[in-house]
Amino acid sequence: MYLYHFGIRELPFTLTPNTQYFFGLPSHKEAIEVLTTALDAGEGFIKVTGEVGTGKTLICRKLLNELDKNFVSAYIPNPYLSPIELRKAVASELNVELSDGGDQQEFTQRIQKRLIEIRKSKRSAVLIIDEAQALPDESIEALRLMTNLETESHKLMQVVLFGQPELNEKIARKELRQLRQRITFSYHLQQMDAHQIEQYISHRMRVAGHATGSIFEPGVCEYLQIASRGTPRIVNVLCHKALMLAFGEGSKTVTQTHIQLAAKDTEAAFAIPKSRWFSWLLPSAAAALVVLMLGAAYMPTDEAHSVTNASDSVLQVAP
Repeated sequence: MYLYHFGIRELPFTLTPNTQYFFGLPSHKEAIEVLTTALDAGEGFIKVTGEVGTGKTLICRKLLNELDKNFVSAYIPNPYLSPIELRKAVASELNVELSDGGDQQEFTQRIQKRLIEIRKSKRSAVLIIDEAQALPDESIEALRLMTNLETESHKLMQVVLFGQPELNEKIARKELRQLRQRITFSYHLQQMDAHQIEQYISHRMRVAGHATGSIFEPGVCEYLQIASRGTPRIVNVLCHKALMLAFGEGSKTVTQTHIQLAAKDTEAAFAIPKSRWFSWLLPSAAAALVVLMLGAAYMPTDEAHSVTNASDSVLQVAP
């Protein structure tokens, strides 16, 4: 691939959430702060939402990696589960043994017993659910009932929901209002601006082994912001393809043209307005116009007339 060409040891823009590449965008930092504050306070339900590709799973894994020893975590990455399947998944994560013929009531009782044991050991149980918008309604209700397990002063289990904006639409429905009322902390991830994208790609290049991280030419990040709308996953796709294009040409830098071509080849990318493609013509056209007009001042009338016509053509070229 292009590793040796650019002096890096691994691919910097893979789509797999890797906490080693966690940059700490302002939005991601704030989300982590909200989560840690809410968990330390013992709140019941916490919700983090964001558009597809904004880094929810990465934050989820970052949180799991950084939970201190006072927490016992249960992680469910695929919550499209029936109520009984959800209880079994939670039980498995908490190391609860279930009998083959047990019913939902028995599962709940055994989970409660385990949660009480965790609490007696002066630790807290936290259930983290990724892609929570996929939870069926009946499973959301089962989840709410599980969080009814509590002592006189503490919840026996806290729940963190990571989901797409559809999660907000789901829990806004009247039939799920009891769950909505229990969400005490929530945060919505924001997308990156051009300056943040510049810092983001430079960080990932350095983590991958590049000495300076500055392979991308000035102005490239504005194109990336337009094509990706600031979504980290799409930025990764575009940067990877742009590096491949630069490598194919033998170039050591990534240009705006590489980003334009990468965006054209990526279904998830947004179109870059054509005016951006030719924006470089504006200063060139203006400079050419000045030269032509100055030259016309010292030319015979007929030649000056020809130069004026040429300047009109320059103005027509500029978008």
